[in-house]
Formats: sequence, C-alpha cells, structure tokens
Amino acid sequence: MYNKIVNKFYGMNYRLRIVLGAGVLGVCILCYWAISYAAGRESTDDAFIDGHVVSISPKVSGHVSKVYVADNEMVKRGQLLFEIDTRDYVVRADLAKADLKAGFAELKQANQDGGRYRDLLAKKDISEQQYERSALRVETAQAKLDGAKARLEQAWLDLSYTKIRAPEDGQVAQKSIEPGAYIQEGQTLLAIVPSERWITANFKETQMTHIHPGEKVSFSVDAYPGRIFHGHVDSIQHGTGSRFSLLPAENATGNYIKVVQRVPVKIVFDDNLSSDRPLALGMSVLPTVETN
Repeated sequence: MYNKIVNKFYGMNYRLRIVLGAGVLGVCILCYWAISYAAGRESTDDAFIDGHVVSISPKVSGHVSKVYVADNEMVKRGQLLFEIDTRDYVVRADLAKADLKAGFAELKQANQDGGRYRDLLAKKDISEQQYERSALRVETAQAKLDGAKARLEQAWLDLSYTKIRAPEDGQVAQKSIEPGAYIQEGQTLLAIVPSERWITANFKETQMTHIHPGEKVSFSVDAYPGRIFHGHVDSIQHGTGSRFSLLPAENATGNYIKVVQRVPVKIVFDDNLSSDRPLALGMSVLPTVETN
C-alpha cells in the first residue's frame, strides 16, 4: 500500500508534486502551531460579565409620595430616589416631643417633692419609708424621661428614613415603584448597578493546574463580535461553584457519580471600557488565559 502511494506520488507532474508537498507541509505546520497554541492556554464558554448590584429598600413603610428617577437612569451618590409620605411620621415626632415635655415636668415635680420630703424627714415629721417612696418616684420619672428621649430620637430617625437616597453612583435597574404605591419596610423596590465590571469565569477543575493570579487574559463578548478585550486573572475562589450553591450535593451516599467541578475565577479588565460598548451584567464572554 505504501509503495503504491509512493509510486503514484512520483508518477505525478513535477509541479503537482511540489504543490502537494507544500500543502502537506503547511498542514503539519498548522497542526503543530495549533497544538502549541492550545498547550499554553485555557479557555471556557462558561463565563459572564459580573458586577455589584445594590438593592434599595426602605427602612419604614408607607405610601410613596414622589419618585425622582426613571428606568435605567444614571444617578449620583446621595441623589434623592423617592420619598415616602411624611405625615404619619411627623405626627409621631410631635407625640414624642409632647411625651418628652411631660417627662421633664414629671421629673421636676418629683425632684421638688423629694426635696420637701427630705426636709420633713430631717424634722422627723415623716417616716423613712415615705421618704424612700419619694426617692423612687424621682428614679421612675427619670426613667420615663430617658424613654421619651429615645422615642423622640427614633421618631426623628423614622422621619429621615422617608427620604431614600442613592448609596453610590450607578444606573437604576429593576425599578418597581410608582407614586401612590404602599411599600413595606425592607421591600426591594429598585437596584443600582455601579460602573465597575469584571468577569466570573467557571473553569473546569482539570484546567486549574496552570491558572494563577496575574496571568494575562484575552476575551471576546458575544454582544460585540470581532472585538478583543484584555485583562488579567485577579483571584480564584477557594471553593467550587457547587460547594457554595443553595443546596450542595450530598456525596456521602451509595449512588455517587463523579462530575468534573467548576471553579470560579475573577478576571478584571485592563482596557478602559467605553460608553459606546456597554457591558451589561450577565453578558456571555469567551475568555482565554495565557498560562505560559
């Protein structure tokens, strides 16, 4: 068989033999280059754009009186997002102030009575027990006054919580609030997505042998075909994705099947991101780590 191939080859035209030989050599070089290229790189298609998401929820309940932001609007730290109707909380603050005023009056009266009882005790006109009761009324009045001060402070805090401001710069997302709606304490009403972005790439555990922090990474984003971004490995999570899932796998059973695990790797950008190519959270990425 080998001799037939050799004889057929030499029986060809000289130029045809040159072209065929060059083609075989080119294929060999291409295969060698592909193997060498892949040997020093690790890639995965299980990778996504990631970033922080700040959930906004109120500390008090009530009806929404005003909303100052729209969907996908850029906001600054401290910017007013929405307000809750303040009338109920103003009334509570006024009641707390009235309680505080009454507390001061009660303490003043108790102190005056205590002074008179002290004088009467010195003259032996009252018993020691009566004097102790007057001293106890002073302590009770002081405790009531302290409680009134705390309630007033809490009332002022609740009133301040009716104005919800942005905790940091970012873009509004998942807005689900409108004027007139009744909202509950702790209810998530919108989110703010800061501009910081990175990539969470889930590599197979068999690929992690030569991946280390600091190694260069090139990657493409499905949303922008043909464009190559650059970054580097920032850190590697000390635990597989399944280990930190809501319901980790229970392997201490008789039906265990080995599955190749995925290890999350954080990749940060080296390029300056331009506003004309926004990278939304969750976009698919194809990163390649240079492990040479």
